[in-house]
Amino acid sequence: MTESEWTPSEVAELYDSSCQMSTIFNDGYEHLGYWYDENDDASVEEAGKRLTRKVVDVLGLRRGEHMLDAGCGVGAPATQIAREVGARITGITISPAECEEAEKRAAKAGLFHQVRFQVRDYHELPYGDGHFDAVMAMEALSHSVDLAKALSEFHRVLRPGGRVAITETTMVHPDAQLPEFFRSRRPMTADGWLEVLRAAGFVVEEWTQCGHRVYGMGSRYVDRTEELRDELVEKFGEAFVDTVKQGQKEMFAPGPEHMSYLILCARKPVA
Repeated sequence: MTESEWTPSEVAELYDSSCQMSTIFNDGYEHLGYWYDENDDASVEEAGKRLTRKVVDVLGLRRGEHMLDAGCGVGAPATQIAREVGARITGITISPAECEEAEKRAAKAGLFHQVRFQVRDYHELPYGDGHFDAVMAMEALSHSVDLAKALSEFHRVLRPGGRVAITETTMVHPDAQLPEFFRSRRPMTADGWLEVLRAAGFVVEEWTQCGHRVYGMGSRYVDRTEELRDELVEKFGEAFVDTVKQGQKEMFAPGPEHMSYLILCARKPVA
């Protein structure tokens, strides 16, 4: 993956402006969702919860462990994990608006003692060595301006034996011709992700590609936008909604034959 052409401040502005949209669209699950097949009638929100559970499962997160949610968005996955698993979560986002919404969500869920959110950049983490049992980054590293630095920070703040789980949209073929949507953050292949994780000092333990069940369900997002059109237009304006819908079409245009979705777990060696 080429490094993102977005600066950290531009990424912060992007998510500052979109966090209200994500809350309405799928209750704050800003990552993609997981459906079993075309006949699966799960909502976009429920599909997002499913993918979160799959990541927790591959991560092997347990009650009482402390996890860093790098790129936590408005806090929907973090509060879900705290409630369902009993882990402690520190969520970080570069967006002040997202952090504020995440804090409200945790307080409303009665989990403020268990989940906290901070405005931080995952390239420069303010935590000591070995501070966390696990790190989760769901579709967060596509905005990295220095992927090696971000992964080095994840490695540093994990205790020996700690785990990292990453989810990202991936290319099936490295030379694929992609639409304009991907120009500023061209995805890597699954093999590319394995390579950069190993280069950062991790031992890759498990990975799965679920393109047809995740990326291949792009029409669900277009349908959801149309379902909410009146509400979204009233709140954000017709031009904004049309732009969102066009962006969704462009993002999913290559189809699962050319694009896939990776769930990967790696471990920091004990010695």
